[in-house]
Amino acid sequence: MVDDNPTVARVRAALVDGGAAGEIRVLPDAARTAADAAAALGCEVGAIANSLIFDSGGEPVLILTSGAHRVDTDKVAAEHGLAALRRAQPDFVRSHTGQAIGGVAPVGHPTRLRTFVDRWLDKYDVVWAAAGHPHTVFSTTYDELLRLTGGEPVDVE
Repeated sequence: MVDDNPTVARVRAALVDGGAAGEIRVLPDAARTAADAAAALGCEVGAIANSLIFDSGGEPVLILTSGAHRVDTDKVAAEHGLAALRRAQPDFVRSHTGQAIGGVAPVGHPTRLRTFVDRWLDKYDVVWAAAGHPHTVFSTTYDELLRLTGGEPVDVE
């Protein structure tokens, strides 16, 4: 069951340790895409913070992007002095986050990842992010995401 999932427990602990205000919500169906999550939550797709892991020359990079955006990887890499950003393979994602694609949370990883947060998310009073499992999300804010992840604001498009 999702409630006793160890990955969700790690995310919950990271949220509590970070003083996050939102609680983890279990969804009846898996929300593997921003559109799925928005439909389940009754919010705009732009208010969904997708946790995307990229491989930058063997180093993981987490980009939290609005569900309304696609990441211009060349732009982000050039503006931040990164090696080319390539969409990470599932085993790379799991080894660096401890989580599977479709439920990767912005927190609860074995080590802190270099993180960028899409400025577009600041348009929303409430932002929703995955909580370590495709059936779980938590509510947060743009400012809280920056604080919890140590992320850098970025324009992803």
